[in-house]
Amino acid sequence: MALHSSLLLSQILFFFLVSSSSWTSATYTIEQTFFRCLSANSMNSVPLSSYYTPNNVSSFMSVLNSTANNLRYLLPTVPKPVIIFTPLSEAHVQAAVLCSRRFGLAIRVRSGGHDFEAVSYVSQIEYPFVVLDLARLRAIEVDIPQGTAWAQAGATIGEVYYRIAEKSKVHGFPMGVCTSLGIGGHITGGAYGSMLRKFGLGADNVLDVRMVDAKGKILDRKAMGEDLFWALRGGGGGNFGIILAWKLKLVNVPETVTAFTITKTLEQGATKLLYKWQKIAPKLDDRLFLRVIILASSANLTENRTVMTSYNALFLGEPDTLLRIMGKHFPQLGLTAADCIKMSWLRSVLYMAQYPNTTAPEVLLQGKPQFQSYFKSKTDFVKAPIPQKGLLSLWKMYLEEEIPAMIWIPYGGEMARVPESATPFPHRRGTLFKIEYSVSWQDGAENMARHMSWIRKLYDSMGTYVSKNPREAYVNYRDLDLGMNKKGFNSLMEASSWGLKYYKSNFYRLVQVKSKVDPDNFFRHEQSIPSLPVKKGN
Repeated sequence: MALHSSLLLSQILFFFLVSSSSWTSATYTIEQTFFRCLSANSMNSVPLSSYYTPNNVSSFMSVLNSTANNLRYLLPTVPKPVIIFTPLSEAHVQAAVLCSRRFGLAIRVRSGGHDFEAVSYVSQIEYPFVVLDLARLRAIEVDIPQGTAWAQAGATIGEVYYRIAEKSKVHGFPMGVCTSLGIGGHITGGAYGSMLRKFGLGADNVLDVRMVDAKGKILDRKAMGEDLFWALRGGGGGNFGIILAWKLKLVNVPETVTAFTITKTLEQGATKLLYKWQKIAPKLDDRLFLRVIILASSANLTENRTVMTSYNALFLGEPDTLLRIMGKHFPQLGLTAADCIKMSWLRSVLYMAQYPNTTAPEVLLQGKPQFQSYFKSKTDFVKAPIPQKGLLSLWKMYLEEEIPAMIWIPYGGEMARVPESATPFPHRRGTLFKIEYSVSWQDGAENMARHMSWIRKLYDSMGTYVSKNPREAYVNYRDLDLGMNKKGFNSLMEASSWGLKYYKSNFYRLVQVKSKVDPDNFFRHEQSIPSLPVKKGN
């Protein structure tokens, strides 16, 4: 495995780009030219089986579709890459950067395919572009005596969870709930999950990293310096370089944890209960993560339709302790011993990811998306409880859509103790909870405009009750409604329209880091961090 290979070897490749080659893009198609460039500039041979072009439509589309989470970006009208390259080694990634620069190709990097607006595999601002799919770089090394793990960028978080549990029943790592997320991109946005109140974000628990920079060099934490290391852990994917692997600091988990789900409808007092939840969920014991999943009871727009609020919880402890906590702080939910399910931490990963109870843990090794649909999502961060009248207004609008969804994620605990500037992820102290709004559909482009209009209207209606100046958003739930670069080269003013929402004041430090490590703005996309113009001498 190449996770710990010498940095010296990576530097050799930088000088290996030959300028004396006789072939040019005028002689060959770009597909042929790019492949020859990869082969000439990689210390490891590049097999044809790792290289896909539209000339072979079947295999090309199969790879493009393989981990795409949002089918909205696979419609025929959406621009497609001219090349998909699935590197088998770090040297392949270096060569891809060098060759993309040489031929003026935009590059998009995909580690899991869960980017909500598909900027990891679609370009709406530049063409031609190459997709570098890291799905074959998925090795994982777990070192229980040291309490660490190295995971390559293409590994899914489900695979990481499984490999940790394979070595220890009392170790874990705090990351996301959706197990098919690629770890490479997941941590670049922060990486929150069901242990965030106890241990914080995945980005808070990273010890080291390996990445390829805009010059094709491999850097680790020591070589890159603390400013870039800070920027990578929450500064968003596709901004500073290509993540090859993360070194994770494992956390201690109990051998037995407890989970439950209790659902209440509007007719069962859901509105009053949710108002109470807003006040107590961020203040509960740090070991308790109690989120609320909010759905409509049916996709049919009928009069007897209602809203369902499901309280979905993970407690890092025994049922008896959980029952005492809930009985003292949230008795209104009515939790009983019969609701509590004891399980291992790994089994809780499956439970929180909504797998059926009979699912074998080995499903985590498949690395496939659990769900693929046409959807649009948006996010908000809430600083004060939404009043019951606001909730009643929300339900009225909610029931106008066939398949709406919301997830309310409680903060507090460790999230309230970490300063906003500790990582680029700023949504910490003072945040009660995060809301993810989502709408999904299955009929492709047919009614897309109506669904998109509905979620934008819902989002606008919630402006009174959420964070302001800026109205914050989560970069891993990317939202192009907040603004986009023009032709790939964005100005500071342009980028601030989304940058301040994703990063708050950390945005300006990210710009400084970007300008230093990627002054040519090679790594760019629809919402990338800008590089400040280089000042020319008199």
